[in-house]
Amino acid sequence: MPYADVNGINLYYEIHGTGRPLVLLHGGLGSGEMFAPVLPAFTAGHQVILPDLQAQGRTADIDRPLHIRSMGDDIAALIDHLGLDRPDLVGYSLGGGVALQVAFHHPEKVGRLVALSAGIRRSAAYPEILEQQGQVGPEAAEFMKQTPMYELYQRVAPRPEDFPRLLEKIGVAMAEDYDYTDEIRALQTPTLIVAADADLCPPSHFVEVFSLLDGGLRDGGWDGSGRPKGGHALAILPGTTHYNAFLSPLFPAAALQFLDKDRD
Repeated sequence: MPYADVNGINLYYEIHGTGRPLVLLHGGLGSGEMFAPVLPAFTAGHQVILPDLQAQGRTADIDRPLHIRSMGDDIAALIDHLGLDRPDLVGYSLGGGVALQVAFHHPEKVGRLVALSAGIRRSAAYPEILEQQGQVGPEAAEFMKQTPMYELYQRVAPRPEDFPRLLEKIGVAMAEDYDYTDEIRALQTPTLIVAADADLCPPSHFVEVFSLLDGGLRDGGWDGSGRPKGGHALAILPGTTHYNAFLSPLFPAAALQFLDKDRD
């Protein structure tokens, strides 16, 4: 199984398919294999790189906080390690946030970007979600034993006994306030913002993100000249939630339409 020693971490990754490279980033408490139902759609015309982020899947934890910025640096280093030329990034939830961090801080390494279910401001989440996130910690490990996330971790993690430690780190990370409004406003990477119509944040939040990218501010025009100047786009996936949007066939359909448009 391939691992890359990058940015101080031994990062697990898989490569599937051939074509223009695409890095596909999983959600929190997951791994690359969570995309198995939709992976064939992505590999039909792309070489897909599936990393497991810090402390998740087959990538062991290291002695540093579970911070989205450092995980973005990990992916930037993986891009260099594999010799990829401006691959596209597609991420879901935590992975969407990590993809955005790569574009914020390493824009020269990214072609196009798709971020699914990745809010840009902690306060945008529904109050009950913030309350639930505040209960995540090592003491939740026993309850989590009934979930698919625990089953996956026990099956593939290098140190299955680290699950309570992972929950502790995730709880600390989710308690940190954040607001990437300024970074989004300055984003130069062509970006598709995607959300479920019943996500952790209301659809209006993702419309707001689109507006920060010059979207939804005017009529697009018959010739499309009124569309966002940076080539950005927005998609709301009907009939989905935060917990299943990444499995909807609408997700790869929207992502690939955006990534492949006007390319040879």
